[in-house]
Amino acid sequence: MGERCAVIGIGQTKYARRRELSLDGLVREAALRALEDADLTFRDIDAIVIGKAPDALEGVMMPELSLCDALGAVGKPIHRVHTAGSVGASTAITAATLVESGVFDTVLTVAYEKQSDGNATWALGGGRSGSQGAGGSFAPWIRNYIKRSGAPEHIGWKVAVKDRLNALRNPYAHLHIPDISIEKVKESPVLWDPLHFLESCPSSDGAAAMVLSNPAGAKRAPRPPAWVIAHAKRTEFSQFPGRDTVKPAAGVDCARAIYRKAGITDPRRQIDCAELYVPFSWYEPMWLEGHLICDENQGWRLTDEGVTELTGDFPVNMSGGVLSSNAIGASGMIRCLEAASQVRGTAGDYQVDGARVALGHAYGGAANYFAMWIVSSEPDPVF
Repeated sequence: MGERCAVIGIGQTKYARRRELSLDGLVREAALRALEDADLTFRDIDAIVIGKAPDALEGVMMPELSLCDALGAVGKPIHRVHTAGSVGASTAITAATLVESGVFDTVLTVAYEKQSDGNATWALGGGRSGSQGAGGSFAPWIRNYIKRSGAPEHIGWKVAVKDRLNALRNPYAHLHIPDISIEKVKESPVLWDPLHFLESCPSSDGAAAMVLSNPAGAKRAPRPPAWVIAHAKRTEFSQFPGRDTVKPAAGVDCARAIYRKAGITDPRRQIDCAELYVPFSWYEPMWLEGHLICDENQGWRLTDEGVTELTGDFPVNMSGGVLSSNAIGASGMIRCLEAASQVRGTAGDYQVDGARVALGHAYGGAANYFAMWIVSSEPDPVF
């Protein structure tokens, strides 16, 4: 890396139903909140990076062009990123590289989805899923994980309850279910065995935005920055002989890359908290193992022992996670944004005490796209 990059402003928007807010308004509102947080205006932005899932979800092709006015991007470089469900994190990383390169001083990055304008089931119905939905594709891999790890069936229920309780502390979470319980999750309909309705993510509208800047910009910022100390993206083919769909090689490689860049040798101890992309409850223990935070077949034990709760020693999805907010194109950026919020000390009611280093993570496609970053309250933390 050349220049250091820091998150100096964050913003979110939710619930952009057609009658409440246009697509342009949804994205602009998140951008304005991030700019306000950074005490900047559109004039201070050198370049814009936007990301979202497939254009078919809203039926707006090349949104990077139609959103130029809303994002103050007329006459400025604007970039579009798309890497399936991991796109929000990939977008954040792309923006970070533009700052690190030294080409731009301050970059605005935005990711969004407005599913109420389109038909997500239709848009995602082609290809391997055959209209069975993402859960139908992932359920066999989850069953495989349960079989080979020996995990008891209540683990998924516990994740669902934990994340939904965390969401009650987050005003930007799309789902607030105050009466959530193990019994309520267990009794909800089974959508794809073993996944119950309340173990699955919603389909929602939302946008996330961040302002990223170099050390000079971070010094001028009105609030503490979150320093991006490592990031990586990795991809593998979705189908090849012997592919491990429970613990994909690209996910392992991505984790190894960011730990090496950050100087982390013991992620469980050296990272204070994580926002992991968990659209279906069982992916919490699966990603704890898949990203080398714990040993193989031990992820479910961390969940069962309360390690990943807000008060545990490795909190996961303090914001409520994807189980509580899933504007697909924005979901990965929200994971990165929430990790940054933790190390800035601005997470409010779901702040992890003393959070100094946090992990933001996203995956997409057939669990074959990965994007991750590590942020810190210090530009050069010592581990």
